[in-house]
Amino acid sequence: MPYLKIQTNALLDDGVGKEILHEASGLVSQELGKPEKFFMGAVEPGVEMVFDGSDAPLAFLELRALGLPGQKTKDLCKLLCELVEDKAGIPKERVYVKFLDVNRGMWGWNGDMF
Repeated sequence: MPYLKIQTNALLDDGVGKEILHEASGLVSQELGKPEKFFMGAVEPGVEMVFDGSDAPLAFLELRALGLPGQKTKDLCKLLCELVEDKAGIPKERVYVKFLDVNRGMWGWNGDMF
């Protein structure tokens, strides 16, 4: 159910995107108490982006989940920003993270609704 989308203007070395996603999968699943088998993620490197008038490396992360508890977003933001900084070299101060709590009737899987 959790879906993490990462957009960045950075050109990532081979395998870095997959490393980020594999680590994020475990991290997000653990923090939200959701089975990892439902985690889905995507990394879009090389997107034309600017932040604060600069095209220095930056990233925009969006995490959507059913029943996303507001009290978890601060910890998730910290962990995800640290992960992107560690793996992609993008400073935390150049990363935005958006969280979306999706209503159960608005998320489908396997031909049905959660």
